[in-house]
Amino acid sequence: MEKTGVAIVGLGTVGQGVARLLLDHGDRTARHAGRTLWLTHVVVRDINKPRDVEVPGGLLTDDLQKLLDDQTVKVVAQLIGGIEPARTITLRILESGKDVVTANKALLAEHGPELFDRARQLGRSIAFEASVAGGIPIISNISQCLSANQVISLRAILNGTSNFIISKMDSEGASYESALADAKQLGLAEADPTMDVDGTDAAQKLAILAHLGFGARVHWSDIPRRGIDSIEQCDMNFAKHLGYRIKLIAYAKQFDSGIQLMVAPMMVKTGKPLAEVQANFNAISVLGDAVGPVFFHGQGAGQMPTASAVVADMIDTAVGRTGITFKTLELWAEDHKRVDFASPGDLEGRFYMRFDVVDQPGVMGQITGRLGQHGISIASVYQHEAQSEKQQTVPVIIMTHRAKESDAEAAMKQIAEMPTVADTPERFRILS
Repeated sequence: MEKTGVAIVGLGTVGQGVARLLLDHGDRTARHAGRTLWLTHVVVRDINKPRDVEVPGGLLTDDLQKLLDDQTVKVVAQLIGGIEPARTITLRILESGKDVVTANKALLAEHGPELFDRARQLGRSIAFEASVAGGIPIISNISQCLSANQVISLRAILNGTSNFIISKMDSEGASYESALADAKQLGLAEADPTMDVDGTDAAQKLAILAHLGFGARVHWSDIPRRGIDSIEQCDMNFAKHLGYRIKLIAYAKQFDSGIQLMVAPMMVKTGKPLAEVQANFNAISVLGDAVGPVFFHGQGAGQMPTASAVVADMIDTAVGRTGITFKTLELWAEDHKRVDFASPGDLEGRFYMRFDVVDQPGVMGQITGRLGQHGISIASVYQHEAQSEKQQTVPVIIMTHRAKESDAEAAMKQIAEMPTVADTPERFRILS
């Protein structure tokens, strides 16, 4: 059977999974590729570091140039995280005449246009299925299987760490701190989990999906985002009482005025597919104008799910499918018309609002009056009784009818300044 030389750069968690699939299941990949994916180089920084996968002698090297000079290698899985040296190494691989497969979403979100333009100049390709949702094949589905559609909206849970934490808070009543500690103990959160819990990771992935789905050229840092690190247990409880769950949602929708993008905790009705995504799983709901709603669910991270997507990309690249679609799609091409973005303040929706107020007559009228001044209509009100005479404040929960984001924000700011409102009010968008 014909052989295609392949290589791996970076033998971390995902790299070890890719090596295991290539070395232990070569018959499987050969069956799908119609050729053997022959692993010839595994480039690492420290060849003496202990690893969980056994790499045959002679394959492991710390000399990248040795790989670059080997013209029998056609496809390289570049699996180094971060921006540098990943960017420089990716460019060097392309310039050596090899195609690239990567799982590095941060690199693509930051330098996608540069890398894709350079690959096109060189007649090479970059495959990146594993960069967004681990083992969920969302990149190929949006760019190929749904290509007869105009994507209308994307609603997704794209960060498994955040979803694990808020799932624990919802199902077990755990505090944010204890749920985060559990995630770290299980290896689901990094020592520094900031990019996961503050919405950055989800925004980087959403920037990639928005480009595929809408042709939007947007830097991830321009996407409005809020993470889960400020969510309080009381809001998880109130959401449950009202028939909702709070989820960190990556949201994109096509409006007449342009594309709306955001990452934020939102309330999702219990029973809806996104509300039922638990633990470290990911999910993406796509609405196409022809196909209607479709839903993808699976493990969005982890060694083998991500390795599965990487090896599938290696197969497609070796066969030639990636090269065809890469050239046709012209992803991140400079001459593509940029998509207009809708003003965030014009986005309409329903809202959950919580106010901790002094328990005295007239406060409710003051709140509803200020909401009314901004054209916000109330759908329902829920209030806890004071548990004792010593309790000075009580929570008031208001569910609104549809209103503009700018009006809701202005009303909340005005209400927060009332002397009868303690602490900072909370607001979540209700995903409809």
